[in-house]
Amino acid sequence: MIIRSYSIVAAFLAAVTLIFMNSALAATGDRELKQAVQLEESGRFNDAAKTLNGALKADVSGEQRKTLEFELDRLQRIKNDFPFTADELFQEVKPAVKGLTRAEFDQWVKEGRFDSREFDGKRYFMTSSVANLFFRNPELASRRLPPKDTTAHDRAHLNACTEIRTAALAQKSPYVLPRRFHVTMTVTAKPEAAPAGEVINAWLPIPRDYPFQKDFTLVSSSSPAKDIAPASSPIRSLRLEQRAEKSKPTVFKIEYDYTKYGVRFEVDPSTVKPTPADPELKPFMSEAPHVQFTPEMKALAKQIAGDEQNPYLKAKKYYDWIGAQIKYSYAIEYSTIRNISEYCRTRQYGDCGQEALLFINLCRLSGIPARWQSGWDTFPHSTTIHDWCEIYIAPYGWMPVDPYMSIYATRYATTLTDAQKKEVRDFFFGGQDWYRMAANSDHNQELSPPKKSMRSDNVDFQRGELEWGNHNIYFDKYSHKLTYTEQPLTKPE
Repeated sequence: MIIRSYSIVAAFLAAVTLIFMNSALAATGDRELKQAVQLEESGRFNDAAKTLNGALKADVSGEQRKTLEFELDRLQRIKNDFPFTADELFQEVKPAVKGLTRAEFDQWVKEGRFDSREFDGKRYFMTSSVANLFFRNPELASRRLPPKDTTAHDRAHLNACTEIRTAALAQKSPYVLPRRFHVTMTVTAKPEAAPAGEVINAWLPIPRDYPFQKDFTLVSSSSPAKDIAPASSPIRSLRLEQRAEKSKPTVFKIEYDYTKYGVRFEVDPSTVKPTPADPELKPFMSEAPHVQFTPEMKALAKQIAGDEQNPYLKAKKYYDWIGAQIKYSYAIEYSTIRNISEYCRTRQYGDCGQEALLFINLCRLSGIPARWQSGWDTFPHSTTIHDWCEIYIAPYGWMPVDPYMSIYATRYATTLTDAQKKEVRDFFFGGQDWYRMAANSDHNQELSPPKKSMRSDNVDFQRGELEWGNHNIYFDKYSHKLTYTEQPLTKPE
């Protein structure tokens, strides 16, 4: 049974965060904060900003000042995610869809095929609208320009699943076929990210210890590491400091090695036992930020699970339901969403993290311990940030579940046969390939040491976090990149 001692601390932090979120509008300055939220929701962003700025001029407490400052910053974050007018979006979409006319595009807008927000009387559209059009409307695949051939990608996923499952069965172990990886991560702050001469602090994600991921070794860094979070940290980071120079980007770079195992738990449902009354599991069965037991979520969990009582089979029902009902979609920034799992449930689409939080919520409602896991997906030729999760099934312990892969196999792995799709889908319920660098074991966790300023992403930690002084450096002021090579194992595993 793999349960870390940080769970109690994580539970406390999650509870405090949830209480803070629920009580923020009831603190001093309640009227102005409520008014600003209502103005934002109605599209009156300028008036919301004026209200928040007015409240900040008053003598408010330190905690509420942070809340007001975040809500003010949140307005700009939302605007960053919705940069296109309708005319500009048409120019983005037209080259990607064969034979698209303006009349057809306008009809798609009316049908709500593109995420949009109204800012002070004018409607704007989301950055990822083109990609999301194809994710949500797979019938348009034949009109996609250029055509997208996923044959090699789909086959590589299938082969990895088959290889790992075969080895796990043969070795009677869930952790098999270790591989060693050498990673280079670079975070580059733009010249205007901080005034010349100021010290920029950068927190970069690194692998934490798991039974399936170990032997982290820092090879080099662009400046000496100031802090390295403990190997069991729920949000593992390495902190660097570098001074900004006039008219020059500030480049943070680390290289490290780590070992990753393929994972596959072969569970016999008849051997599954009730969840033990372990206090360290309790936080992962409870409400938390973005995991709230609303009446609607309770009804959905009951609808999907039906009369099923076996925790493993019940979780599998949630996993399969997400694969069949939820469409993938690139997301707006998590920090701008009040309740991510509810956002995914109501829209019936979401990205990997939104799908994971929906799954976590459904599991916890049913008494199944479930927790966040995230970092990077380093699958060959498609390296990107990624979120998934784990569930605790007695007596097997914590096992990986990737709700996105249920959706991918069900909806998007179109070059595979139905039997092959099922093989991939079922593998990632209790299985994982080598291409997951896990830096986080819970969501909404605090960096070590914490930032002085607000976080750019207060839910997840994958792209790094930057600040100078007490000032956050948001994502639009820096870029991130991760590359890797596979290395020979230097010692027997």
